Amino acid sequence: MRSIEDQSLLILVIAVSLAFAWILQPFYGAILWGIIAAIIFAPLCRWLAKSMRWPVLAAPITILVIIAIVILPLTMIAASLGREASNLYGKVQSGDVDFIKNAQEVLDVLPAWAKDWLGRFGLADLSSMRDGLTAGLVKGSQFIATQALNIGSSTFDFIIGLGVMLYLLFFLLQDGDALLGRIHAAVPLREDQERALFSRFALVVRATVRGGILVAIAQGALGGLAFWFLGIHAPLLWAVIMAFLSLLPAIGAGLVWVPVAIYLLATGAIWQGIVLIAYGIFVIGLVDNVLRPFLVGKDTKLPDYVVLISTLGGIEVFGLHGFVIGPVIAAMFMVTWEIFSASRLARQEIT
Repeated sequence: MRSIEDQSLLILVIAVSLAFAWILQPFYGAILWGIIAAIIFAPLCRWLAKSMRWPVLAAPITILVIIAIVILPLTMIAASLGREASNLYGKVQSGDVDFIKNAQEVLDVLPAWAKDWLGRFGLADLSSMRDGLTAGLVKGSQFIATQALNIGSSTFDFIIGLGVMLYLLFFLLQDGDALLGRIHAAVPLREDQERALFSRFALVVRATVRGGILVAIAQGALGGLAFWFLGIHAPLLWAVIMAFLSLLPAIGAGLVWVPVAIYLLATGAIWQGIVLIAYGIFVIGLVDNVLRPFLVGKDTKLPDYVVLISTLGGIEVFGLHGFVIGPVIAAMFMVTWEIFSASRLARQEIT
């Protein structure tokens, strides 16, 4: 009977946990970023609690800092990005910006062997590319029109999600140590295994945010600054695209600035193209090599191929949140197997 009771309790715990996860699923993005923000800013909150006369104010002040240095700048960038994308879309529709014409200008100056090589992949047939671009613009206009009708509900959902994130963040910062102790008591692992798992989880989250997102922001900002200086259309839009591509180590921001540099050289803007190439190699390209080791460290750095695959898979499964969830799951997968292997080796040595 004792075995049946234990099994029944285990089944009940699993069922209730799955049901609880199901009702929280609509807010998983807000919960995810609340947990990430709590892990990232917990040291600041602890320092404030030790330095202030009233430690109870540490959590509210930390949230105000997060709003000032993270949420407000991202909101302003998103608003500017929307206006810039709309302006670029209007210029494409009016013909002021013609990407097919720009591509033709580059093809005209290429040698014959390069044109033949592009023709094998169908990249030299600009008429079909124009048809595809036109169809894409039509679908894009329809999508924008549809989203414009839903902007009210989207704004409401964003406000609700932001409120849930900040509300959860407050309690995680204020009662995080007590909550972590309860989780430690509930997880059926040995103390050394729990300590290794939870410590590595926090390290991986900090490394992913600091070493991934901050490096991507730096590369995107530097690339957008170069585009603005050279007078390229929609520099903020290209900066955001370069920032997202910088999250993928095998792709990077070069997927944006290299074609632009080639176009500048092909259209006679020689010095602009040379400046962009030099800037991309010696400034944008070196940011990853200089900042990432400083921000991440050697202990939590994942191999580049693991970061690439896990990031792409995370984005495919979880959407925009996946560029954090994917590497974290990959890192926890590796850490879990390391703990399992260490436990097996320890048992073999004992026996």
